[in-house]
Amino acid sequence: MSVLRDEDLAAAFDHASRSYDMLVAANPGYHAHLRRSVRRLGLPRHGGGLRVLDLGCGTGASTAALTEVLPDAEIIAVDASAGMLERAGAKRWPAGVRFVQSPAEGLAQAGVRGPFDAVFAAYLFRNVADPDAVLASVHAVLAAGGRLAVHEYTLSGRAVDRAVWTGVCRGLVLPVATVLGDGDLYRHLWRSVVDFDTAPDFAARVRDARFTDVRVLPLPGWQTGITHTVLARRPVVDTEAAR
Repeated sequence: MSVLRDEDLAAAFDHASRSYDMLVAANPGYHAHLRRSVRRLGLPRHGGGLRVLDLGCGTGASTAALTEVLPDAEIIAVDASAGMLERAGAKRWPAGVRFVQSPAEGLAQAGVRGPFDAVFAAYLFRNVADPDAVLASVHAVLAAGGRLAVHEYTLSGRAVDRAVWTGVCRGLVLPVATVLGDGDLYRHLWRSVVDFDTAPDFAARVRDARFTDVRVLPLPGWQTGITHTVLARRPVVDTEAAR
């Protein structure tokens, strides 16, 4: 099958929102890995006085990671799926958290405006039709020197890591998701990772989008070589934009 995009993908996430947290909870290390990627942003003061954009927040797992590591930050959490946001919004959150429904490419139209001190994007970029356009949007809303952390299924490029990912999806994730009526979404999940950039290729894409200090860091456990944190900064002085 081909991957899902735009309205079809949002509708699939809407349908899956009722069981999404249950499937996430079955993934060892899922929440701990998100917190690790947030810590890798290296933001100071528990986030006090900082604005952070949580792009592609889903049911709020990434938002929870941000609030645990940066309890004093103002967090704007954005997702295109109304169903996922309904689940997220029903949970208890600190006063500094706000949810907004918007595609990642439509932040300005939804009233989400920078500058942000950091953008955190978990499991987002392989799901968008135009990753370069989303990177441009992120660049535009980041403050000069602002930080980006992308927490994503980006394969290392080694055949063994692709085989492990396919084995986990076909042997565990897809059978359960199919019983729950969400097989199409989780087939997309498998295929979108296989078809997306490798971690080095995505890092190159980020550099091409005028970010600097780009680093790729692995995550531990069974996802080593499958899930990575890609870190970057918007330059303090954007020499290309100044020309």
